[in-house]
Amino acid sequence: MHPEQIKIFRAMSPAKKLELAGQFILFARQVKAQALKQEHPDWPESRIQQEVRRWFLYAPQ
Repeated sequence: MHPEQIKIFRAMSPAKKLELAGQFILFARQVKAQALKQEHPDWPESRIQQEVRRWFLYAPQ
């Protein structure tokens, strides 16, 4: 990370850091859902959301 980024993150309140983490997780789930929709255009939305949940629960480390 750039030193300026580190400075900004250190200055953030814990609440702000938690808010950003939540936003990141939502964004990551949206990106995964879009990727699944492209890979499996025939899947209904319920299946896409099921696979997103499964992927985030058991994502490869």
